[in-house]
Amino acid sequence: MTALLWLRRDLRLHDHPALRAALDDESPAVPVFCLDPRLLGGRHASGPRTQFLLECLADLDESLRRRGSRLIVRNGRPEQVLPELARELEAKRVFWSGDVSPLATRRDRAVGRKLEAVGAEVRVLPGLFALDDPKALLTSTGHPYRVFTPFHRAWLQYARREVLPAPRSLPALPSAVEAGPLPTLLDLGLKETVDQAPAGGEHAGRRRMQRFLVEGVAEYGSGRDDLGAHASSRLSPYLHFGCISPRELEARLPRGSGAEEFRRQLCCRNFYAHVLAHFPANARHEFQDRYRESIRWSRDQKHFQAWCDGRTGYPLVDAGMRQLLREGWMHNRARLVVGSFLTKDLGLDWRWGERWFMRLLIDGDEANNNGNWQWIASVGVDPQPPFRRIYNPARQQAGFDPDGTYVRRYVPELRDVPDRYLAEPWTMPKEAQREASCVIGEDYPPPIVDHAVARRVVLARYGDAAHARAIPL
Repeated sequence: MTALLWLRRDLRLHDHPALRAALDDESPAVPVFCLDPRLLGGRHASGPRTQFLLECLADLDESLRRRGSRLIVRNGRPEQVLPELARELEAKRVFWSGDVSPLATRRDRAVGRKLEAVGAEVRVLPGLFALDDPKALLTSTGHPYRVFTPFHRAWLQYARREVLPAPRSLPALPSAVEAGPLPTLLDLGLKETVDQAPAGGEHAGRRRMQRFLVEGVAEYGSGRDDLGAHASSRLSPYLHFGCISPRELEARLPRGSGAEEFRRQLCCRNFYAHVLAHFPANARHEFQDRYRESIRWSRDQKHFQAWCDGRTGYPLVDAGMRQLLREGWMHNRARLVVGSFLTKDLGLDWRWGERWFMRLLIDGDEANNNGNWQWIASVGVDPQPPFRRIYNPARQQAGFDPDGTYVRRYVPELRDVPDRYLAEPWTMPKEAQREASCVIGEDYPPPIVDHAVARRVVLARYGDAAHARAIPL
Protein backbone atom coordinates (compact mmCIF):
# COMPACT_ATOMS: atom_id res chain seq x y z
CA MET A 1 0.00 0.00 0.00
CA THR A 2 1.06 3.59 -0.62
CA ALA A 3 -0.04 7.18 -0.05
CA LEU A 4 -0.31 9.93 -2.66
CA LEU A 5 1.15 13.43 -2.34
CA TRP A 6 -0.84 15.59 -4.73
CA LEU A 7 1.32 18.60 -5.64
CA ARG A 8 -0.25 21.80 -6.93
CA ARG A 9 1.10 25.27 -6.03
CA ASP A 10 3.66 23.85 -3.61
CA LEU A 11 6.49 22.80 -5.93
CA ARG A 12 9.33 22.54 -3.44
CA LEU A 13 10.84 20.28 -0.77
CA HIS A 14 11.67 22.89 1.89
CA ASP A 15 9.00 23.72 4.49
CA HIS A 16 6.33 21.51 2.96
CA PRO A 17 3.74 20.41 5.58
CA ALA A 18 1.89 18.06 3.21
CA LEU A 19 5.16 16.37 2.25
CA ARG A 20 6.16 16.04 5.90
CA ALA A 21 2.77 14.54 6.82
CA ALA A 22 3.04 12.08 3.93
CA LEU A 23 6.54 11.03 5.04
CA ASP A 24 5.30 10.53 8.59
CA ASP A 25 2.60 8.19 7.29
CA GLU A 26 3.35 4.48 7.50
CA SER A 27 2.95 4.07 3.73
CA PRO A 28 5.51 5.39 1.20
CA ALA A 29 4.27 8.54 -0.54
CA VAL A 30 4.06 8.92 -4.33
CA PRO A 31 4.41 12.56 -5.50
CA VAL A 32 2.02 13.31 -8.36
CA PHE A 33 1.18 16.39 -10.41
CA CYS A 34 -1.89 16.63 -12.66
CA LEU A 35 -1.80 18.81 -15.77
CA ASP A 36 -5.38 20.01 -15.41
CA PRO A 37 -6.84 21.27 -18.72
CA ARG A 38 -8.96 23.81 -16.81
CA LEU A 39 -5.78 25.58 -15.69
CA LEU A 40 -3.97 25.24 -19.01
CA GLY A 41 -6.82 26.60 -21.12
CA GLY A 42 -9.74 29.00 -20.97
CA ARG A 43 -9.46 32.17 -18.91
CA HIS A 44 -6.40 30.78 -17.11
CA ALA A 45 -4.40 29.98 -20.28
CA SER A 46 -0.90 31.46 -20.30
CA GLY A 47 2.11 30.39 -22.32
CA PRO A 48 4.65 32.25 -20.11
CA ARG A 49 3.19 30.97 -16.84
CA THR A 50 2.90 27.40 -18.12
CA GLN A 51 6.50 27.44 -19.34
CA PHE A 52 7.57 28.57 -15.87
CA LEU A 53 5.45 25.78 -14.38
CA LEU A 54 7.11 23.16 -16.58
CA GLU A 55 10.53 24.38 -15.44
CA CYS A 56 9.35 24.16 -11.82
CA LEU A 57 8.23 20.57 -12.36
CA ALA A 58 11.50 19.59 -14.04
CA ASP A 59 13.46 21.12 -11.16
CA LEU A 60 11.30 19.35 -8.59
CA ASP A 61 11.68 16.02 -10.37
CA GLU A 62 15.46 16.44 -10.26
CA SER A 63 15.33 17.14 -6.50
CA LEU A 64 13.12 14.11 -5.92
CA ARG A 65 15.40 11.86 -7.94
CA ARG A 66 18.43 12.94 -5.91
CA ARG A 67 16.59 11.77 -2.80
CA GLY A 68 15.49 8.45 -4.24
CA SER A 69 12.01 9.30 -5.52
CA ARG A 70 10.51 10.78 -8.69
CA LEU A 71 7.64 13.00 -9.81
CA ILE A 72 4.62 11.29 -11.37
CA VAL A 73 3.03 13.45 -14.08
CA ARG A 74 -0.47 12.79 -15.36
CA ASN A 75 -2.64 14.62 -17.90
CA GLY A 76 -6.27 15.15 -16.99
CA ARG A 77 -8.63 16.40 -14.33
CA PRO A 78 -7.50 15.44 -10.82
CA GLU A 79 -10.94 14.13 -9.89
CA GLN A 80 -10.46 11.51 -12.61
CA VAL A 81 -6.70 10.92 -12.41
CA LEU A 82 -6.21 10.66 -8.64
CA PRO A 83 -8.92 8.08 -7.83
CA GLU A 84 -7.63 5.90 -10.68
CA LEU A 85 -4.07 6.17 -9.39
CA ALA A 86 -5.19 5.56 -5.80
CA ARG A 87 -7.01 2.42 -6.88
CA GLU A 88 -4.06 1.24 -8.97
CA LEU A 89 -1.56 1.71 -6.11
CA GLU A 90 -3.96 0.78 -3.30
CA ALA A 91 -3.34 4.18 -1.74
CA LYS A 92 -5.23 4.66 1.51
CA ARG A 93 -4.38 8.32 2.06
CA VAL A 94 -3.92 11.37 -0.18
CA PHE A 95 -2.16 14.52 1.08
CA TRP A 96 -2.26 18.00 -0.44
CA SER A 97 -1.87 21.69 0.38
CA GLY A 98 -5.11 23.63 0.79
CA ASP A 99 -5.96 26.52 -1.57
CA VAL A 100 -8.67 29.19 -1.64
CA SER A 101 -9.74 30.10 -5.20
CA PRO A 102 -13.26 29.18 -6.37
CA LEU A 103 -11.87 26.72 -8.93
CA ALA A 104 -9.55 25.11 -6.37
CA THR A 105 -12.36 24.82 -3.84
CA ARG A 106 -14.75 23.15 -6.28
CA ARG A 107 -12.01 20.89 -7.64
CA ASP A 108 -10.83 19.80 -4.20
CA ARG A 109 -14.34 18.92 -3.07
CA ALA A 110 -14.87 16.86 -6.21
CA VAL A 111 -11.53 15.09 -5.73
CA GLY A 112 -12.33 14.39 -2.08
CA ARG A 113 -15.68 12.81 -2.94
CA LYS A 114 -14.15 10.60 -5.63
CA LEU A 115 -11.31 9.50 -3.35
CA GLU A 116 -13.72 8.61 -0.54
CA ALA A 117 -15.59 6.45 -3.01
CA VAL A 118 -12.46 4.34 -3.60
CA GLY A 119 -11.63 4.15 0.11
CA ALA A 120 -8.86 6.77 0.26
CA GLU A 121 -8.68 9.22 3.16
CA VAL A 122 -7.94 12.89 2.37
CA ARG A 123 -5.64 15.03 4.49
CA VAL A 124 -5.35 18.74 3.64
CA LEU A 125 -2.34 20.61 5.04
CA PRO A 126 -1.22 24.27 4.95
CA GLY A 127 1.74 25.65 3.06
CA LEU A 128 0.70 28.28 0.52
CA PHE A 129 0.63 31.36 2.76
CA ALA A 130 2.67 32.96 5.53
CA LEU A 131 -0.35 32.51 7.78
CA ASP A 132 -1.44 28.93 7.24
CA ASP A 133 -5.19 29.44 6.83
CA PRO A 134 -6.15 32.87 5.43
CA LYS A 135 -9.82 32.14 6.11
CA ALA A 136 -9.30 31.61 9.84
CA LEU A 137 -8.55 35.23 10.72
CA LEU A 138 -11.90 36.90 11.53
CA THR A 139 -13.04 40.13 13.15
CA SER A 140 -14.15 40.29 16.78
CA THR A 141 -17.73 39.77 15.55
CA GLY A 142 -16.74 36.65 13.61
CA HIS A 143 -16.94 38.19 10.13
CA PRO A 144 -14.38 38.29 7.32
CA TYR A 145 -12.17 41.35 7.02
CA ARG A 146 -12.96 43.83 4.25
CA VAL A 147 -10.26 46.40 5.01
CA PHE A 148 -6.55 45.67 4.96
CA THR A 149 -5.24 47.71 7.93
CA PRO A 150 -7.19 45.91 10.70
CA PHE A 151 -6.49 42.60 8.98
CA HIS A 152 -2.78 43.44 9.04
CA ARG A 153 -2.85 44.25 12.76
CA ALA A 154 -4.55 40.95 13.56
CA TRP A 155 -2.32 39.03 11.12
CA LEU A 156 0.83 40.22 12.90
CA GLN A 157 -0.45 38.80 16.19
CA TYR A 158 -1.53 35.40 14.89
CA ALA A 159 0.56 32.38 15.90
CA ARG A 160 2.86 30.80 13.29
CA ARG A 161 3.93 27.19 12.88
CA GLU A 162 7.56 26.08 12.84
CA VAL A 163 9.44 26.00 9.54
CA LEU A 164 10.11 22.45 8.33
CA PRO A 165 13.43 21.27 6.83
CA ALA A 166 13.66 19.54 3.46
CA PRO A 167 13.92 15.74 3.73
CA ARG A 168 17.36 14.22 3.14
CA SER A 169 15.94 11.09 1.49
CA LEU A 170 12.63 9.83 0.18
CA PRO A 171 11.17 6.36 -0.33
CA ALA A 172 11.47 4.88 -3.80
CA LEU A 173 8.39 4.69 -5.99
CA PRO A 174 6.58 1.37 -6.33
CA SER A 175 7.99 -0.50 -9.32
CA ALA A 176 4.56 -0.76 -10.95
CA VAL A 177 3.98 2.98 -11.32
CA GLU A 178 5.03 4.80 -14.49
CA ALA A 179 6.30 8.32 -13.96
CA GLY A 180 4.98 9.69 -17.25
CA PRO A 181 6.82 12.22 -19.44
CA LEU A 182 6.91 15.93 -18.74
CA PRO A 183 5.41 17.59 -21.83
CA THR A 184 6.74 20.60 -23.67
CA LEU A 185 4.83 23.84 -24.02
CA LEU A 186 4.11 22.93 -27.63
CA ASP A 187 2.70 19.57 -26.53
CA LEU A 188 0.17 21.49 -24.45
CA GLY A 189 -0.88 23.68 -27.37
CA LEU A 190 0.71 26.83 -25.95
CA LYS A 191 3.61 29.02 -26.97
CA GLU A 192 6.13 31.17 -25.17
CA THR A 193 5.62 34.88 -25.83
CA VAL A 194 8.12 36.23 -23.31
CA ASP A 195 11.81 36.32 -24.16
CA GLN A 196 13.26 37.49 -20.82
CA ALA A 197 11.43 35.32 -18.31
CA PRO A 198 13.11 34.18 -15.09
CA ALA A 199 14.07 30.52 -14.67
CA GLY A 200 11.50 28.41 -12.84
CA GLY A 201 12.04 26.03 -9.95
CA GLU A 202 12.92 25.77 -6.28
CA HIS A 203 16.65 26.10 -6.88
CA ALA A 204 16.23 29.37 -8.79
CA GLY A 205 13.71 30.61 -6.23
CA ARG A 206 15.96 29.92 -3.28
CA ARG A 207 18.89 31.66 -4.97
CA ARG A 208 16.76 34.73 -5.57
CA MET A 209 15.39 34.61 -2.02
CA GLN A 210 18.88 34.44 -0.55
CA ARG A 211 20.08 37.32 -2.71
CA PHE A 212 17.12 39.45 -1.68
CA LEU A 213 17.58 38.71 2.02
CA VAL A 214 21.26 39.61 1.86
CA GLU A 215 21.30 42.47 -0.64
CA GLY A 216 17.80 43.86 -1.16
CA VAL A 217 15.53 43.69 1.86
CA ALA A 218 17.25 46.47 3.84
CA GLU A 219 16.39 49.00 1.12
CA TYR A 220 12.97 47.59 0.35
CA GLY A 221 11.01 50.08 2.44
CA SER A 222 12.56 53.16 0.85
CA GLY A 223 13.23 51.83 -2.64
CA ARG A 224 10.44 49.42 -3.58
CA ASP A 225 8.53 52.10 -5.53
CA ASP A 226 11.64 53.37 -7.34
CA LEU A 227 11.09 52.14 -10.89
CA GLY A 228 14.68 52.62 -11.95
CA ALA A 229 16.17 50.72 -9.02
CA HIS A 230 16.27 47.01 -8.26
CA ALA A 231 14.71 47.02 -4.79
CA SER A 232 11.83 44.76 -5.81
CA SER A 233 12.32 41.20 -4.60
CA ARG A 234 11.14 39.58 -7.88
CA LEU A 235 9.97 36.66 -5.73
CA SER A 236 6.30 36.71 -6.74
CA PRO A 237 6.53 33.97 -9.43
CA TYR A 238 8.28 31.66 -6.96
CA LEU A 239 5.70 32.40 -4.27
CA HIS A 240 2.84 31.77 -6.67
CA PHE A 241 4.09 28.30 -7.60
CA GLY A 242 5.33 27.50 -4.11
CA CYS A 243 8.97 27.18 -5.16
CA ILE A 244 9.72 29.01 -1.94
CA SER A 245 7.64 28.87 1.22
CA PRO A 246 6.07 32.18 2.28
CA ARG A 247 6.26 30.97 5.88
CA GLU A 248 10.00 30.29 5.59
CA LEU A 249 10.53 33.59 3.81
CA GLU A 250 8.78 35.47 6.60
CA ALA A 251 10.72 33.58 9.27
CA ARG A 252 14.03 34.49 7.63
CA LEU A 253 13.34 38.21 7.39
CA PRO A 254 15.85 40.25 9.42
CA ARG A 255 15.00 43.19 11.63
CA GLY A 256 14.53 46.61 10.10
CA SER A 257 12.01 48.83 8.33
CA GLY A 258 12.66 47.26 4.93
CA ALA A 259 11.90 43.80 6.24
CA GLU A 260 8.73 45.04 7.96
CA GLU A 261 7.50 46.61 4.75
CA PHE A 262 8.12 43.35 2.92
CA ARG A 263 6.32 41.45 5.68
CA ARG A 264 3.39 43.77 5.03
CA GLN A 265 3.39 42.65 1.39
CA LEU A 266 3.24 39.01 2.49
CA CYS A 267 0.26 40.00 4.61
CA CYS A 268 -1.37 41.67 1.60
CA ARG A 269 -1.03 38.38 -0.26
CA ASN A 270 -2.82 36.66 2.67
CA PHE A 271 -5.48 39.38 2.70
CA TYR A 272 -6.54 38.91 -0.92
CA ALA A 273 -6.61 35.14 -0.42
CA HIS A 274 -8.81 35.74 2.66
CA VAL A 275 -11.16 37.96 0.63
CA LEU A 276 -11.50 35.54 -2.29
CA ALA A 277 -12.02 32.59 0.05
CA HIS A 278 -14.90 34.35 1.80
CA PHE A 279 -16.31 36.14 -1.25
CA PRO A 280 -15.78 33.80 -4.22
CA ALA A 281 -18.11 35.90 -6.41
CA ASN A 282 -15.28 38.46 -6.50
CA ALA A 283 -13.62 36.28 -9.12
CA ARG A 284 -16.00 37.76 -11.69
CA HIS A 285 -17.90 40.62 -10.06
CA GLU A 286 -17.21 43.88 -8.24
CA PHE A 287 -17.12 43.54 -4.47
CA GLN A 288 -18.97 46.85 -4.07
CA ASP A 289 -22.52 46.14 -5.10
CA ARG A 290 -23.20 49.82 -5.86
CA TYR A 291 -21.04 49.42 -8.96
CA ARG A 292 -22.27 46.01 -10.11
CA GLU A 293 -24.09 46.33 -13.41
CA SER A 294 -24.57 50.09 -12.92
CA ILE A 295 -21.18 51.40 -13.99
CA ARG A 296 -20.99 51.90 -17.75
CA TRP A 297 -17.56 50.81 -18.92
CA SER A 298 -16.22 51.81 -22.31
CA ARG A 299 -15.77 49.00 -24.84
CA ASP A 300 -13.26 50.78 -27.07
CA GLN A 301 -11.20 47.96 -28.59
CA LYS A 302 -8.67 50.33 -30.18
CA HIS A 303 -7.90 51.91 -26.82
CA PHE A 304 -7.58 48.49 -25.23
CA GLN A 305 -5.20 47.27 -27.94
CA ALA A 306 -3.06 50.39 -27.62
CA TRP A 307 -2.85 49.74 -23.88
CA CYS A 308 -1.91 46.07 -24.40
CA ASP A 309 0.78 46.99 -26.94
CA GLY A 310 2.29 49.82 -24.87
CA ARG A 311 1.32 52.45 -27.47
CA THR A 312 -0.82 54.87 -25.43
CA GLY A 313 1.47 57.89 -25.80
CA TYR A 314 2.05 58.00 -22.03
CA PRO A 315 5.66 56.84 -21.50
CA LEU A 316 5.29 55.30 -18.03
CA VAL A 317 2.15 53.38 -19.03
CA ASP A 318 3.84 52.13 -22.19
CA ALA A 319 7.02 51.14 -20.33
CA GLY A 320 5.02 49.05 -17.88
CA MET A 321 3.05 47.29 -20.58
CA ARG A 322 6.17 46.56 -22.61
CA GLN A 323 7.95 45.19 -19.56
CA LEU A 324 5.02 42.79 -19.18
CA LEU A 325 5.33 41.72 -22.83
CA ARG A 326 9.08 41.25 -22.53
CA GLU A 327 9.45 39.66 -19.11
CA GLY A 328 6.06 38.29 -18.04
CA TRP A 329 6.36 40.50 -14.98
CA MET A 330 5.83 44.15 -14.12
CA HIS A 331 7.05 46.40 -11.32
CA ASN A 332 4.30 46.90 -8.74
CA ARG A 333 4.25 50.71 -9.05
CA ALA A 334 3.88 50.34 -12.81
CA ARG A 335 1.02 47.86 -12.27
CA LEU A 336 -0.86 50.52 -10.33
CA VAL A 337 -0.25 53.17 -12.98
CA VAL A 338 -1.29 51.01 -15.94
CA GLY A 339 -4.32 49.73 -13.99
CA SER A 340 -5.43 53.25 -13.17
CA PHE A 341 -4.92 54.29 -16.79
CA LEU A 342 -7.03 51.42 -18.14
CA THR A 343 -9.95 51.84 -15.74
CA LYS A 344 -9.90 55.59 -15.13
CA ASP A 345 -8.30 57.31 -18.16
CA LEU A 346 -9.71 54.87 -20.72
CA GLY A 347 -12.78 53.88 -18.72
CA LEU A 348 -12.38 50.24 -19.71
CA ASP A 349 -13.68 47.32 -17.66
CA TRP A 350 -11.18 46.18 -15.02
CA ARG A 351 -11.90 42.58 -16.05
CA TRP A 352 -10.26 43.24 -19.43
CA GLY A 353 -7.06 44.22 -17.64
CA GLU A 354 -7.34 41.31 -15.22
CA ARG A 355 -7.59 38.81 -18.11
CA TRP A 356 -4.68 40.37 -19.99
CA PHE A 357 -2.49 40.22 -16.91
CA MET A 358 -3.44 36.59 -16.27
CA ARG A 359 -2.50 35.76 -19.84
CA LEU A 360 1.02 37.16 -19.51
CA LEU A 361 2.00 37.33 -15.84
CA ILE A 362 4.22 34.50 -14.67
CA ASP A 363 3.13 35.35 -11.13
CA GLY A 364 -0.52 35.49 -12.24
CA ASP A 365 -2.47 34.61 -9.10
CA GLU A 366 -6.25 34.81 -9.13
CA ALA A 367 -6.65 36.23 -5.63
CA ASN A 368 -3.89 38.84 -5.91
CA ASN A 369 -4.61 39.81 -9.49
CA ASN A 370 -8.33 40.17 -8.85
CA GLY A 371 -7.82 42.03 -5.59
CA ASN A 372 -5.36 44.50 -7.05
CA TRP A 373 -7.48 45.18 -10.15
CA GLN A 374 -10.59 45.80 -8.07
CA TRP A 375 -8.52 48.01 -5.74
CA ILE A 376 -7.20 50.25 -8.51
CA ALA A 377 -10.63 50.32 -10.19
CA SER A 378 -12.15 51.50 -6.88
CA VAL A 379 -14.75 48.70 -6.89
CA GLY A 380 -13.21 46.23 -4.42
CA VAL A 381 -12.52 45.84 -0.71
CA ASP A 382 -10.55 48.51 1.16
CA PRO A 383 -12.62 51.21 -0.56
CA GLN A 384 -11.59 54.80 -1.13
CA PRO A 385 -13.32 57.47 -3.22
CA PRO A 386 -12.51 56.91 -6.92
CA PHE A 387 -10.60 60.20 -7.20
CA ARG A 388 -7.97 58.90 -4.76
CA ARG A 389 -6.98 56.15 -7.20
CA ILE A 390 -6.70 58.20 -10.36
CA TYR A 391 -2.98 58.35 -11.09
CA ASN A 392 -1.57 61.03 -13.35
CA PRO A 393 1.03 59.12 -15.42
CA ALA A 394 3.30 62.14 -15.85
CA ARG A 395 3.35 62.90 -12.11
CA GLN A 396 3.91 59.24 -11.28
CA GLN A 397 6.86 59.19 -13.66
CA ALA A 398 8.31 62.33 -12.08
CA GLY A 399 7.97 60.79 -8.64
CA PHE A 400 9.15 57.23 -9.27
CA ASP A 401 11.29 57.39 -12.42
CA PRO A 402 12.67 60.94 -12.26
CA ASP A 403 15.74 60.28 -14.41
CA GLY A 404 13.81 58.15 -16.91
CA THR A 405 15.84 54.97 -16.36
CA TYR A 406 12.77 52.73 -16.41
CA VAL A 407 11.03 54.43 -19.32
CA ARG A 408 14.13 54.49 -21.52
CA ARG A 409 14.81 50.82 -20.78
CA TYR A 410 11.45 49.67 -22.15
CA VAL A 411 10.55 52.44 -24.62
CA PRO A 412 13.75 52.84 -26.65
CA GLU A 413 12.26 55.35 -29.08
CA LEU A 414 12.30 57.83 -26.16
CA ARG A 415 15.94 57.17 -25.31
CA ASP A 416 17.24 60.54 -26.53
CA VAL A 417 14.29 62.67 -25.41
CA PRO A 418 15.52 65.32 -22.94
CA ASP A 419 14.53 64.73 -19.32
CA ARG A 420 12.29 67.80 -19.16
CA TYR A 421 10.06 66.38 -21.93
CA LEU A 422 10.27 62.67 -21.16
CA ALA A 423 7.06 62.37 -19.11
CA GLU A 424 5.07 64.35 -21.72
CA PRO A 425 6.98 63.99 -25.00
CA TRP A 426 4.16 65.51 -27.04
CA THR A 427 5.07 68.90 -25.48
CA MET A 428 8.46 68.88 -27.22
CA PRO A 429 8.94 71.57 -29.86
CA LYS A 430 9.21 70.17 -33.40
CA GLU A 431 12.92 70.91 -33.55
CA ALA A 432 13.55 69.09 -30.27
CA GLN A 433 11.56 66.10 -31.60
CA ARG A 434 13.77 65.91 -34.67
CA GLU A 435 16.95 66.22 -32.61
CA ALA A 436 15.77 63.39 -30.33
CA SER A 437 14.79 61.23 -33.35
CA CYS A 438 11.35 60.99 -31.81
CA VAL A 439 8.75 62.73 -33.93
CA ILE A 440 5.37 62.44 -32.21
CA GLY A 441 2.91 60.71 -34.48
CA GLU A 442 5.68 58.98 -36.43
CA ASP A 443 8.24 57.50 -34.02
CA TYR A 444 6.02 57.56 -30.94
CA PRO A 445 2.24 57.97 -30.67
CA PRO A 446 0.50 61.07 -29.31
CA PRO A 447 -1.60 60.56 -26.16
CA ILE A 448 -4.71 58.54 -26.97
CA VAL A 449 -6.67 60.51 -24.35
CA ASP A 450 -6.25 63.77 -22.47
CA HIS A 451 -5.70 62.89 -18.81
CA ALA A 452 -7.44 66.00 -17.44
CA VAL A 453 -10.52 65.43 -19.59
CA ALA A 454 -10.55 61.69 -18.83
CA ARG A 455 -10.44 62.43 -15.10
CA ARG A 456 -13.61 64.53 -15.27
CA VAL A 457 -15.37 61.90 -17.39
CA VAL A 458 -14.51 59.00 -15.10
CA LEU A 459 -15.57 60.81 -11.93
CA ALA A 460 -18.93 61.51 -13.55
CA ARG A 461 -19.18 57.84 -14.58
CA TYR A 462 -18.59 56.61 -11.03
CA GLY A 463 -20.96 59.24 -9.64
CA ASP A 464 -23.72 58.24 -12.03
CA ALA A 465 -23.21 54.55 -11.21
CA ALA A 466 -23.37 55.09 -7.46
CA HIS A 467 -26.45 57.31 -7.86
CA ALA A 468 -28.21 54.78 -10.08
CA ARG A 469 -27.59 52.02 -7.52
CA ALA A 470 -29.01 54.19 -4.74
CA ILE A 471 -32.33 54.82 -6.52
CA PRO A 472 -34.96 52.24 -5.44
CA LEU A 473 -36.30 50.19 -8.33
